[in-house]
Amino acid sequence: MTPGFNTSSSTTENCSTCEDRSCAASALLETELAFLHGSCLESSFIKGDVIIHQGSVSSQIVYVRSGLVLEYIRGENGKNQIIQIVKSRSYLGLPSLFSDHINHYSYKALEDLKVCYIGIEPFNELIRKNGKFAYELLVSVCQDSLNSHHRFLNINVKQTFGKVADALQYFSRIIFESNAFDLSLTRSEIGALVNVSRESTSRAMNKFQNDGIIMVTGNHYEILKPDVLEQISRNG
Repeated sequence: MTPGFNTSSSTTENCSTCEDRSCAASALLETELAFLHGSCLESSFIKGDVIIHQGSVSSQIVYVRSGLVLEYIRGENGKNQIIQIVKSRSYLGLPSLFSDHINHYSYKALEDLKVCYIGIEPFNELIRKNGKFAYELLVSVCQDSLNSHHRFLNINVKQTFGKVADALQYFSRIIFESNAFDLSLTRSEIGALVNVSRESTSRAMNKFQNDGIIMVTGNHYEILKPDVLEQISRNG
């Protein structure tokens, strides 16, 4: 097992026929896809598994074929700060690839998922040889960076209700692209995303439900009044 990674039920599949290819991989030639396939190892995880541990040496890129992943960092106080939720058809470990090869974040499966491990050197070679592949990776990294940047700026200037409204909008607009979604996060984890305590998160959620802005049934969320939620978010 590679240090810093948890794997299970490893299999192989041809990259050229894979239906879960990223936008970047779709830019590769058939010969390049065959080269990529030669450095890939497919694995599966169950909900709650840690895929990458913070502080481990990065020796592979992890491609999320299906499922959602939680990206977080452990602070000096021992508490986890959630950075973002990573959607399927995304790469984990790209910041480490272009820096010090140390994983600065941990990644945990929010649901059962499939990933592919890709060797760093073959991945780097494809970046150097195929400009469109490199461009699509750059677009992905920039989008994630901007989303996180704006969210963290909002954390510093908004009050609890505005922060929780931001979290709900993040789920509906960025992650699920729908006003109705199933979310496998606890109230504590939702709070950790926007730097709010579990108690304050629950209080805001209950207020939104009582006001008919959202409806929550178990893990199922539905935003009933997105315009009102937007106003709460904007006013902070």
